[in-house]
Amino acid sequence: MSIHSTLRTVCLLFSCIIAPFVTAQAAEEFTVIQMCDTQLGMGGYEHDVDAFNKAVLEINAMAPDLVVICGDLVDRPDAKSFKDFNEIRAKFTVPCYPAPGNHDVGQMPTAATLANYRKVVGDDYYAVEHKGYNFLIVNTQLWKKDVPEASAKHQAWFSKTLKESHAKGNMNIVVGHYPIFVDTPDEEEQYYNLPMPFRQELMTLCKEQGVVAYMTGHAHKNIVREFEGIPMVVSATSSRNFDGAPMGYRVWTLGSKGELAHEFVHIQNLDESLVPKPKPKK
Repeated sequence: MSIHSTLRTVCLLFSCIIAPFVTAQAAEEFTVIQMCDTQLGMGGYEHDVDAFNKAVLEINAMAPDLVVICGDLVDRPDAKSFKDFNEIRAKFTVPCYPAPGNHDVGQMPTAATLANYRKVVGDDYYAVEHKGYNFLIVNTQLWKKDVPEASAKHQAWFSKTLKESHAKGNMNIVVGHYPIFVDTPDEEEQYYNLPMPFRQELMTLCKEQGVVAYMTGHAHKNIVREFEGIPMVVSATSSRNFDGAPMGYRVWTLGSKGELAHEFVHIQNLDESLVPKPKPKK
């Protein structure tokens, strides 16, 4: 057999056997964008609007499967802020699923603040199934504070949805605002984490019911931790970051067998005159 015949045979083998396998492998992966604390008004209103708009343009060009926003959509929950948030969010050409933060529903949510959020933004907790994953968008403020009736109803939904999804064979991803913990699972309760003993109950439930990642914001910096193999990822924001990180969002690649990879991406071409200056140290 000549060298040319051999090459033709190899090319035929690749096109008929190997190439479809590679294509199928690539098709199993998909991309999710994790945005945190768009918080219009936190870093300067014009800056935050500019950053959110430019992030949307960049993300649309990437064509991910979906976007999640981990709470604190606005700094002050007034009509203008929510209107501007909704108008920018509507520019996404891919599905976008926000979670509420403490600035959206209040440090101690009430029936009125929850009703307002549901009216102007949408449900404050819900689930989205996609390609073998189930994204549970949660209202962590109902975990941080025990709100009569609302917290119990939210927890019953979360536990039931998590278990049913796991029983179906889905891989679960929790998307919310508050991290379960910041540094260690047994740290004392503070502004940036969830209270004990509920924290331990939540971590056990996540471990037992197939949670493969927990995505949050709230801390305004990048924090990557782990609990028994579950990535606990707080991502920096598009409004103001306390660790000096540039404005940005996190790009996740998810595989069909639970493979996860992620990286923080900077928003390009921001108006430098609007970029918030670091707060002076006391």
